[in-house]
Amino acid sequence: MKKINKIKLPDKPGVYFFLGPPKRSEGGKKSRDILYIGKATSLRDRTKSYFSKDLMDTRGPILADMLFYADKIDYQVTDSVLEAIILEANLIKKHQPKYNTKEKSDKSFNYVVITKEKLPKVLIVRGKELQSLASSNFSSFFGPYTSGPQLREAIKIIRRIFPFLDEKSKNYMEFYKQINLVPDLNDRQLYLQNIKNIKLFFEGKKKQILRNLKKEMNAYSKLREFEKAGEVKRQIFALQHINDIALIQSSLQPTSYNLQANFRIEAYDIAHMGGKNMVGVMTVIEDGEANKNEYRKFRIRTQDNANDTGALKEILERRLAHSEWIYPDLVVIDGGIAQMNTALKIIHRLNLCISVVSVVKDERHKPKAIMGDEKIAVKYKREILLANSEAHRFAISYHKKMRNKNFLSI
Repeated sequence: MKKINKIKLPDKPGVYFFLGPPKRSEGGKKSRDILYIGKATSLRDRTKSYFSKDLMDTRGPILADMLFYADKIDYQVTDSVLEAIILEANLIKKHQPKYNTKEKSDKSFNYVVITKEKLPKVLIVRGKELQSLASSNFSSFFGPYTSGPQLREAIKIIRRIFPFLDEKSKNYMEFYKQINLVPDLNDRQLYLQNIKNIKLFFEGKKKQILRNLKKEMNAYSKLREFEKAGEVKRQIFALQHINDIALIQSSLQPTSYNLQANFRIEAYDIAHMGGKNMVGVMTVIEDGEANKNEYRKFRIRTQDNANDTGALKEILERRLAHSEWIYPDLVVIDGGIAQMNTALKIIHRLNLCISVVSVVKDERHKPKAIMGDEKIAVKYKREILLANSEAHRFAISYHKKMRNKNFLSI
């Protein structure tokens, strides 16, 4: 135990393996049994936790027993936490480590199931439910996944890249279409392509998906089907920038949604012209109504170019430094993955329990999707869009005033 405690692992996401002592096979080759497989946001920090004095209390007697027999730690780095979750499940299924199966019953594990239908659905089921499903009802299943909450967060990210149907789609179809959680169901070929890519992703074949998508994008471009080519380009970008922070998002979201009075939403937006006269604003919606007395303006101090993400970081840090102001229950960002990542990092660093959503716009600057917690997006859709619209209006108004003032002072 002292020997493996000294092993230094990288501060990167991935999968780690506790291995038993070497033994000789019949052919004379040395090998080791895999005792336990786990996933980690940080391989270094996660494996360190196994050597704490309160291991028995925090991890239980089964893993304490495993550590007694372990002789070595090995690991495999992944590009993201999401891919670590997928890899862990595939390796547990392949190797069936003794202490993984002892730690948790197969019936309590989670699985992803692809149904056999004209338009297949993607479902999460428990092990005990999987056993009762006839194999004729599904084409593929993946797992086991040891953490239900993490799997659900992972599914949300995958769905943003490859929209699909689930068991709730029928009830929320119109809303799901608005926020791009289901594709164009009139194009069955495109939908089945999404399902194929989802299967490949759960098989850990991201590189193969990227190769296929690049070929598809080029083919659509040659046929001058630029809308489809643009959608494939979006998928390629999303796969290459899988959002690790989104997996942590569940720890930042309140476990129950605030139904009481004074629910406060703050929305932020940036305005400038080619990086000049850059300003930011904060608008406030309380109990579904705009509270203009709480609106705030920010002149951007740290950015001298068109860096919207850098400007957002500045105004969020300046605003959250004002602990005398009431903190919001929900922050609304205008933009995509980069802007949302920025907000989540700042809130996480300050250990604040504030939910975050981002309003994504189309080429005409009209809202087309709300990224973030699905329940919040559904429950507060009207308020989120109102807050975002107010922030955009207020930012443009403030920018024009600044621009006119600077023009007259020349």
